[in-house]
Amino acid sequence: MRNSPWSHSRQIGVSDDIDFEIKGQELQFCEIELDPGESAVAEAGAMVWKDASVEMTTVFGDGSAKEGGFMDKMLGAGKRLVTGESLFTTVFTHQGQGKARVAFGAPVPGIILPIKLDSVGGTLICQKDSFLAAAKGVEIGIAFQQRVLTGLFGGEGFIMQKLTGDGWVFVQMGGMVIERELKAGEELHVDTGCVAAMTSGVDFDLQTVGSVKSMLFGGEGVFFARLRGPGKVWIQSLPFSRLAGRMLAAAKPRKGENRGEGSALGTLGDIISGN
Repeated sequence: MRNSPWSHSRQIGVSDDIDFEIKGQELQFCEIELDPGESAVAEAGAMVWKDASVEMTTVFGDGSAKEGGFMDKMLGAGKRLVTGESLFTTVFTHQGQGKARVAFGAPVPGIILPIKLDSVGGTLICQKDSFLAAAKGVEIGIAFQQRVLTGLFGGEGFIMQKLTGDGWVFVQMGGMVIERELKAGEELHVDTGCVAAMTSGVDFDLQTVGSVKSMLFGGEGVFFARLRGPGKVWIQSLPFSRLAGRMLAAAKPRKGENRGEGSALGTLGDIISGN
């Protein structure tokens, strides 16, 4: 594969250790290179293309090596259902000789962030729609926020995905992304939808935005996420919920309102053009 700051050479671990390259700018895709017998697991419908020697198998849950019998697979699938994902994932296995590649694309504008789980303590907590793909052997679970206030008002931060293992995971994040390293006791206040991912040592809680006036007219909601270190957090500038909300608002004008976007002359232009 071409040299890339994201490419990686093989090491020995529990999960299949794969080579990869992130390509593109605003709409990225991840190209994974497999040796014979190696596998990658991905969200259903995420594949862009694959070599012919890479075979696809649809499985319950995450296809991790720890899943044994039928009940284990049902439990894995149930965890995915709680986070709003499909019951199924797709496992891509190289059944031929030499090298083979498969590529997965992000569904929203932003970046695909590769993270080696053993470099962040073996666990990554991320938004429930963040997972794109991983080396086979990575477990995809759920992380509930324990505090009652966070559970009631946490929004996107209430139920999150928990990715566990030692291999590579590829998470999709909206817009631009920054990484912050929080020291012990250090706090960061973030919009709940903009918390893309964090390590397991980071404490997630909610805090009110301030005065009643700020709550009613500030436009930032009633609560924001309070993240307390130690640990790493990844913050996205454009969560999918915010993008979807703007698109929905633009697509549904208010009752009796013509937004005048059909022509440069607005409503007058619509009349002239017969609309």
